[in-house]
Amino acid sequence: MMGYDYMHRVYNFSPGPAALPLPVLEQARDEFLDWQGNGMSVMEMGHRTASFEALAAQTEVDLRELLNIPSNYKVLFLSGGARVQFAMIPLNLLGDYGTADYVDTGIWAEIAIKEAQKYGRVNTVSLATWQTDPNAAYLHYTSNETIDGIQFHYIPETKAPLVCDMSSDILCQPIDVSRFGLIYASAQKNIGPAGLTVVIVRDDLLDRASKLTPTVFHYKTQAEKQSLYNTPPTYSWYLAGLVFQWLKKQGGLKAIAEINHRKAKKLYQAIDKSEFYHNPVQPDFRSIMNIPFTLKKPELDTLFLQEALQAGLANLKGHNLVGGMRASIYNAIPEEAVDALIAFMRDFETRYG
Repeated sequence: MMGYDYMHRVYNFSPGPAALPLPVLEQARDEFLDWQGNGMSVMEMGHRTASFEALAAQTEVDLRELLNIPSNYKVLFLSGGARVQFAMIPLNLLGDYGTADYVDTGIWAEIAIKEAQKYGRVNTVSLATWQTDPNAAYLHYTSNETIDGIQFHYIPETKAPLVCDMSSDILCQPIDVSRFGLIYASAQKNIGPAGLTVVIVRDDLLDRASKLTPTVFHYKTQAEKQSLYNTPPTYSWYLAGLVFQWLKKQGGLKAIAEINHRKAKKLYQAIDKSEFYHNPVQPDFRSIMNIPFTLKKPELDTLFLQEALQAGLANLKGHNLVGGMRASIYNAIPEEAVDALIAFMRDFETRYG
């Protein structure tokens, strides 16, 4: 096999689908045609074969080890993204309770709120007042808002089961899973490619679903069938397993957290020390995964993106709803990528500031 010219690869700051670790891509390439002597690719393999079931079981073991998931929690590997969970959660957890608390943290939280309102009453909780419903079936919040670059750096206190959308910051640092009733995360940030969603749900919440809940959307059904009730996104599941193994080789979540905090600190310092760049988020709520910033001269935005791409720095355009720039620095983004971005930003400021 001819060697690949890695000079063609860029530093990919995309918010999702996002960069994957290079060793994971290389292993997937090497195993693409023949996975572990089976004579076929994982994507060709039946999801109920002994080979795939073994792969699936090991993937769960590795994730449980990384997150230290207690034994009274089920781990589900499901189809669809977080938007599917926006419906599945109220269908499964509202039951006869009727009301759920949703913390309004930004755009993704607002989308989750609108979806939940189709299935029951929603009490929208403001960060400023924190007025919760004492009878709520659960409290939902988004731990990291990718668009606005806002992240919770604490776990909220609540009497109701805590439900968290961790799509964009799961596995970026250790968490106490036992504080949550349910955690969900679409894969395309820190887990793997798009198409897979991980759900971690406490056993006592498995059988509270509305009678209207489709069978395939019932957490209990999926738990009883080890997430194989319907055909799952098998190749995405396989790649997620490779990512989990890669994380373990890095030293686990404590080690990756040190790198993530160091990367974010570098970039925030570069922005804050400059009069040309600006980050709009209060320091206490700044995300270590998604860092938005604006230029002092917005008319230079297009030129910034063009020159950044020429320098091998891709997908820095901010979300259309907020504009500006955004650097998503998930686990797979190496520290040297952040260093390269900072060097480019300084050079651009020198030339155009």
